[in-house]
Amino acid sequence: MIPKNLICLWYDGTALEAAEFYTRTFPDSHLGPVHRAPSDFPSGKAGDVLTVEFTVVGIPCLGLNGGPMFKHSEAFSFQVATEDQAETDRLWNAIVDNGGQESDCGWCKDRWGLSWQITPRALTEGVTDADPAVARRVFEAMMTMRKIDVARIQAARRG
Repeated sequence: MIPKNLICLWYDGTALEAAEFYTRTFPDSHLGPVHRAPSDFPSGKAGDVLTVEFTVVGIPCLGLNGGPMFKHSEAFSFQVATEDQAETDRLWNAIVDNGGQESDCGWCKDRWGLSWQITPRALTEGVTDADPAVARRVFEAMMTMRKIDVARIQAARRG
């Protein structure tokens, strides 16, 4: 059944490779049908993978092999809540070690240019704390990090 709404992600011929990585890496993810082009199209030939359906962290997506015209940007990202440092490390390292790159404040980019926020729940709870002093300390600690260090976030929260 085709979902009423899904996220369409544009790739340059690598939609299946990306979907396989995401569904292997993230919980609550799975690969769906792969659709091949019925005829030639601007960035491919008949029989090439045109789209791939997949779910990543519970979100239905469609990978479209649309060609080189459009690139991913930080204007769109997946934010994945993690429970602890081990899960944060596993997901962050999977993305970065698979040809991705680190960025600031818990953000990283995968090898296909898609941005991810690997966000421990401790960080979200800290920056939204009802006490403005606590929220400020946690926020300022986060601003010095690339991958989020849960122990440092918890220390900042305690003061």
